[in-house]
Amino acid sequence: MPKTHCAAPELASLLDGSTAGELIPELARHGLQQLIELEVAAVIGADRHERTEERHGYRNGYRHRSLTTQVGDIDLLIPKLRAGSFLPSILEPRRRVDQALYAVIMEAYINGVSTRKVDALVSALGSQSGISKSQVSRICQEIDQQVQAFLNRPLQETGYAYVYLDATYLHGRLGKALQVCSRAVVVAMGVNVDGRRELLGLKVGDSESEGFWTEFIASLKERGLTGVKLVISDAHGGLTKAIRRQLQGCVWQRCRVHFARNLLQRVPKAHQGMVTAAQRSVFAQENAADILSRWDDLAVSLAERFPKAAELMNEAREEVLAFRHFPGQHWKKVWSTNLLERVNKEIKRRTRVVGIFP
Repeated sequence: MPKTHCAAPELASLLDGSTAGELIPELARHGLQQLIELEVAAVIGADRHERTEERHGYRNGYRHRSLTTQVGDIDLLIPKLRAGSFLPSILEPRRRVDQALYAVIMEAYINGVSTRKVDALVSALGSQSGISKSQVSRICQEIDQQVQAFLNRPLQETGYAYVYLDATYLHGRLGKALQVCSRAVVVAMGVNVDGRRELLGLKVGDSESEGFWTEFIASLKERGLTGVKLVISDAHGGLTKAIRRQLQGCVWQRCRVHFARNLLQRVPKAHQGMVTAAQRSVFAQENAADILSRWDDLAVSLAERFPKAAELMNEAREEVLAFRHFPGQHWKKVWSTNLLERVNKEIKRRTRVVGIFP
């Protein structure tokens, strides 16, 4: 049967005037420690060194735990058990606070706040936060590990009929000179057979390099990317070659939005509004034959006044109109990379606070 302990001998020295200021905190510590000892004794069914048939557990030393109270921070000894774990009920509120702080730290880091600034945030909370600088770093490292696990996870065996590839650009320091330059962050999104969108991968590199795109697509295949029928992207240098090499048999859809921008670069500013309206009318048609007819008519009408624009339309005809070979109800979703715009905007928003990456 658990017994109680008398704290009077241990407190006697504190009644001396020279240590009177320590009396209240020490009384609080002894009182809380007694409660902890009684609670753990009840959990294992026996007091320290007690032999009883009611015992169903054993102690295994102590661990230190600081508790913030109205009389200051109190260092408590929390009993450890050989089997299982033990947390005194008086520390349950502390655990809820720790969990809340953990969530705040994670949310701040995910939203682009640097580890240094998260440290400053926790420091501003004072000792009551219960979170140290090393713990902040560990939490942030755990988030990085979770992100890497997500980016390297196996992909679905059912396959992805449509795959979107796009790049957004961030500023970072490169080389020994730490020169600030723009770096591409390429993103891959897939649509599975059920029509559900899924972020497949993300990588930093040279978006104009065939080798980079080849490596990126190959990594997706190694993780299980299959069943690709259509790839939607801008005409990044090297990307189309990488697609032909790594995803043989699939069709490439050149993003109509990016193409429209390229087309307008070959038209004087005064006439860009007219060309934009005419091009939109192409995609307003409801069947493939009318789309092809309207496209060809526009190319002919541009040939005399804007030959470079007409030349581009003739060269890109099959690439920009590849969507017509797929179900009509999918056209608006697969003729551009607009599905990735939200992802790219979110990347920009969350990294804006960082400014320039190291």
